[in-house]
Amino acid sequence: NGKVERFNRTLLDEWAYQRPYTSNTERTDALADFLHTYNHHRYHTALGGHPPISRVNNAAGQYT
Repeated sequence: NGKVERFNRTLLDEWAYQRPYTSNTERTDALADFLHTYNHHRYHTALGGHPPISRVNNAAGQYT
């Protein structure tokens, strides 16, 4: 539960309240970019300075 609470706090600080949005649609559209940055480019100290995608075994969803 603590990890979810931390992620929610990050969402508020770095996405929802980062700048004023003119509409809910604009805010929703910005979420995809934020999530990509968060998962692929934002370094996390809990992961030794690596982004979360580095912990996923099959990020591309390639199943054989």
